[in-house]
Amino acid sequence: MKKLAFFFTLCTLHLTLLQAQDNVYNLIPFPAQFNGGEGQFVVNPQTKIIVTAKDAGLKPIAQSLINALKTASKLTLPIASTATPTAKNVIYIRQNKALGLGSEGYKLLVSADRVILETATPQGAFYGMQTIFQLLPTAVFSPTPVENITWAMPVCQIQDKPRFVHRGLMLDVGRYFMPVSFIKKYIDLLAVHKMNVLHWHLTDDQGWRIEIKKYPKLTQIGSKRKETLVGQYSENYPQKFDGKEIGGFYTQAEIKDIVKYAQAKYVTIIPEIEMPGHASAALAAYPELGCEPTKKYEVATKWGVMTDVFCPTEQTFTFLQDVLTEVIPLFPGKYIHIGGDECPKDAWQKSAFCQELIKKLNLKDEHELQSYFIKRIEKFVNSKGRAIIGWDEILEGGVAPNATVMSWRGIKGGIEAAKQKHNVIMTPNTYYYLDYYQANPAKEPLAIGGYLPIEKVYEYDPSAEFSPEEQKYILGVQGNVWTEYMPTPQQVEYMTFPRATAIAEVAWVPSGGKNFEDFATRLKEHVKRMDYLKVNYSKRILDVKAVTQFNNQGQLQVRLEKLDSDSKIYYTLDGKEPSTSSTEYVMPITLDKITTIKAITTAGARFEEKFFIHRAKGKSYTYANAPAEGVDADRKKLTDGQVAQSPRNSAEWVWMSGKDFEITIDLGEVKPVTKVSANFLKIIMSNVFPPTSVEIGLSRDGENFKDAIAQPVNYQLEGPWQILPVVADFKTARARYIRVRAKNAGKSPSGQTITIAMDEVVVD
Repeated sequence: MKKLAFFFTLCTLHLTLLQAQDNVYNLIPFPAQFNGGEGQFVVNPQTKIIVTAKDAGLKPIAQSLINALKTASKLTLPIASTATPTAKNVIYIRQNKALGLGSEGYKLLVSADRVILETATPQGAFYGMQTIFQLLPTAVFSPTPVENITWAMPVCQIQDKPRFVHRGLMLDVGRYFMPVSFIKKYIDLLAVHKMNVLHWHLTDDQGWRIEIKKYPKLTQIGSKRKETLVGQYSENYPQKFDGKEIGGFYTQAEIKDIVKYAQAKYVTIIPEIEMPGHASAALAAYPELGCEPTKKYEVATKWGVMTDVFCPTEQTFTFLQDVLTEVIPLFPGKYIHIGGDECPKDAWQKSAFCQELIKKLNLKDEHELQSYFIKRIEKFVNSKGRAIIGWDEILEGGVAPNATVMSWRGIKGGIEAAKQKHNVIMTPNTYYYLDYYQANPAKEPLAIGGYLPIEKVYEYDPSAEFSPEEQKYILGVQGNVWTEYMPTPQQVEYMTFPRATAIAEVAWVPSGGKNFEDFATRLKEHVKRMDYLKVNYSKRILDVKAVTQFNNQGQLQVRLEKLDSDSKIYYTLDGKEPSTSSTEYVMPITLDKITTIKAITTAGARFEEKFFIHRAKGKSYTYANAPAEGVDADRKKLTDGQVAQSPRNSAEWVWMSGKDFEITIDLGEVKPVTKVSANFLKIIMSNVFPPTSVEIGLSRDGENFKDAIAQPVNYQLEGPWQILPVVADFKTARARYIRVRAKNAGKSPSGQTITIAMDEVVVD
């Protein structure tokens, strides 16, 4: 939120009340150059919009403002083609090709007398109009009339253009088909945020979603899967399925309609046709395209990486060229995305044809065979006047000559592509994968995993770690919405927004121009616009989070944090429901016993968590075998007073792979010990097994351990993932050191290395 406050004396109040506003500018993305001012421009029934005859191409932009105001305010503004230079109460929209702000830039002047929007192109005018909408009251987005609103814009001067040319969102419809109406709504939301690319992921193992007339079985067979995995991928052993067929595809007529709709919003659609991997749906329709033509391929019913891939035969290349020949005319943009990611080489390694082809082409291995595959497809796409984009795996074995690389596995792929002078689009999974949890996984709808709160999305700098020369190759950024766990449009909206709003600002504002606290304040007003647009966005930005710490006396303190700086927190410690009459949170809460903190905020958020006070809280400990690098680096997670709430949240657990899990806690002095407990995970599908047994020993000197209690861990292999407690009771024991030794079973029944996951060691 940007404010400009002015002060005035009582004697001039009657002259300056309207002008001396505490003007607020809740603009997202915020403009590149901005100056606020005094006063407002008030839209009334006499206001005119001026678009001269020579600028007739801008009339649709003007009409969008007329339509919105007519709907929300019942004001009907006329478009006039002429006006005197000194005319007041007018909104000028005009072209100025000498503006020097590029095709997407614009200049906007709002004074008390008039509004002037200048731009070199209709696209720039479109983005300038989005800013005008955001300067008006949020009710301008209302689909029905709103009463008692002053339709005014605060005075300001804006000179604006985007940082990047590619500002996109990817939508995966391969996993779940999304209706045409929702695709258009998604495009609308891109446009509201000044984003200009929809990357449309149309094919995958779980479904082929685009009509190809030459190959009708792609949609007759490939668009339907017989059932879908129930729950999270690793949740059940064995995995469960719902028995319900899922299908759907877009006809070419529907695609043409969607593309036309997007063009009117200055959104370019980049289609993705996956190859050579993620091909199960296509192979189910045309098995002769696989390396085992007699195999009965099926449209995949679960998620993950499948070993069934296209075989690089001439028949396959003919098929793919035929598909692209139908796809390319539907999408007039420059780029065709050909995937290239997650292509296992198992089928190629077993294929006599592939091994002979590797020798014939004098290739080193299957990675170079994939490079050969991509280069052939690129040559064909280039012959049609288009260019390809591929995921960063296309760098393996040698990147195609003219390819643009989409870097998703962190940022290294982008840097490597830039070093090779290839254009890159940054979409690192650690920052821009919007299928990750955005709040406490235990309380969120099921997602693929990971944790990506909006503040982390916002903090990403796409040019970080690139040299100045390499930065020239960054086309832009993109958020990716993979829909394995998003079966409905409502869930897509929930996972995408408002995190995509943060991406929009990163993509637009100049380097170094971001401020999250300011963004979060502006976002509180922006989500009201999304309310009017009926977007099922996540309200997690209002959440309260708890962080534990220890004071100088070793007492556990709980710090309550929130992104919403304007609201207040009220809490209780006695189990009662909090209200605004409860204690207001102003400083960390010191606890001396096991306590459940319940809290609310004046913005409507709720919080509840149980904190464990025990003899080992905050105490140091050592590992006999160190966990993986980066896991529990501070050696605090197992005694921090917070007990893991769910198998969903990997960050709550400490993981030890292939070794016994053994720690020794130092209580600092000899103390009575009556009970020691810890929790372990069972996630069989991920080879996370409880220990075969847990031995808990006590010692006064850290060398001689006695009073040890060995506990077998009993569980059933089959069934859902679980949190399994292990408890050892000591009748009359005293110790300074507590050793917990969890025995690793070594190998799973399938021969895989076993991991043990453990959380808080509670000592009473």
